[in-house]
Amino acid sequence: MTTENAEGSRLDDSFHVFDTTLRDGAQREGINLTVADKLTIARHLDEFGVGFIEGGWPGANPRDTEFFARARQEIAFKNAQLVAFGATRRAGGKAAEDPQVKALLDSGAPVITLVAKSHDRHVELALRTTLDENLEMVRDTVSYLVSQGRRVFVDCEHFFDGYKANPDYAKAVVSAAYEAGADVVVLCDTNGGMLPAQIQAVVATVIADTGARLGIHAQDDTGCAVANTLAAVDAGATHVQCTANGYGERVGNANLFPVVAALELKYGKQVLPEGALAEMTRISHAIAEVVNLTPSTHQPYVGVSAFAHKAGLHASAIKVDPDLYQHIDPERVGNTMRMLVSDMAGRASIELKGKELGVDLGGDRELVGRVVERVKERELKGYTYEAADASFELLLREEAEGRARRYFRTESWRAIVEDRPDGIHANEATVKLWAKGERIVATAEGNGPVNALDKAIRVGLERIYPQLAKFELVDYKVRILEGRHGTESTTRVLITTSDGNGEWSTVGVGENVIAASWQALEDAFTYGLLRAGIDPAE
Repeated sequence: MTTENAEGSRLDDSFHVFDTTLRDGAQREGINLTVADKLTIARHLDEFGVGFIEGGWPGANPRDTEFFARARQEIAFKNAQLVAFGATRRAGGKAAEDPQVKALLDSGAPVITLVAKSHDRHVELALRTTLDENLEMVRDTVSYLVSQGRRVFVDCEHFFDGYKANPDYAKAVVSAAYEAGADVVVLCDTNGGMLPAQIQAVVATVIADTGARLGIHAQDDTGCAVANTLAAVDAGATHVQCTANGYGERVGNANLFPVVAALELKYGKQVLPEGALAEMTRISHAIAEVVNLTPSTHQPYVGVSAFAHKAGLHASAIKVDPDLYQHIDPERVGNTMRMLVSDMAGRASIELKGKELGVDLGGDRELVGRVVERVKERELKGYTYEAADASFELLLREEAEGRARRYFRTESWRAIVEDRPDGIHANEATVKLWAKGERIVATAEGNGPVNALDKAIRVGLERIYPQLAKFELVDYKVRILEGRHGTESTTRVLITTSDGNGEWSTVGVGENVIAASWQALEDAFTYGLLRAGIDPAE
């Protein structure tokens, strides 16, 4: 069976990927989406190839009402159908006269999801009506919307808790919805307390007893939302509701990306358009940018650490065959394998990392051994290279080429912090550098001593290296390492720099934050000039 979206393209209707980022995902603490944000996310999701995008609750608030109005005019959906969310009619009324039901129709969405109570206590305490009237509310609302040419899905709220309390009534709600014309009845683990075996058993029983087409909506309160979703699929569910990056109320919802990846790569179900899975990492990070949350580095499939290898034993095996320590080829989901260099690194780790960075070590065991020992020695002092690829590449090139990459040489630097009586804090830095045979003295003020040093380097060197004007410090992290001699301690600084086309990270370690920052800044500017293709001056 197939169904058409507004643009007439054909979508396989045998299995649904339903995204509710714009409604349920937006309930996550810290997410506040504008209409423009919702439109952008909808475009990303449509590009990814989900079948249904739940846009919100039209009529419940002006933002969602505006979203549906603008989405109809501004987005030409290629893969997805837009879904409006709402509730069954009020008790004692008629669906045809219910203003909330009218708002669903006015949204223009071709598909409507209705939330219905399936837990008997919720019916009596929250809706304050009878169990029979609740069933009639479901039947009346579904049949009316179907008569108006809308496709209807029904979300049975708190289904699994309701099933535990009164299985016959929970199943009666499913039957009422399905018999009234709902295409799919979705069983919701609203409290997120279920486990996979429980989900699988209930879904299988409900399918057998009602004959309805079922879907699953899982919250992640037990950390099992993805597993619960796949358990429901194992039991016969053919409709999965998820959110991008697992966004959602409390701890979140079933994460769209590992669910889809599992369906395509583990179950062999093609649930996305051809080639769309390879865009998954990019889409995940793009949506994270829109909601203004840092992408989770350890998210399955799409996190930057998802295919990162640190242990020397792993690296040795990966050198022989990457599949020995990777469950899939990361390129299938648009990600990449990364080798992390640390004091746990062995020869294989260094060789693979060199290859990744474009530095051919030529199978030189002595060279590789020197790099391994130098990394271990420096990490003992507090350096960390797994988070500072640029600093590691400079170290690697220094050993491989027999000399340090040097575009300038530091004679001295000084940073002054002045606390004035008027409450103003002044920060000034002076650097004395050598570049292309010229001695340069430069002074600059900044917002803090590190910023002043950064500016002073630019003031001194931009005339010689105009490429520095493009460099921008985009992230700065300080960590105080274990203390020594009472209040003394070692400080580690990680700096991320951008040239507008990419980013690189460098590390510095010193007896104080300024000294450590200077080292990281030196590496940052040196690597940036190397990246720009500039030949070393000396």
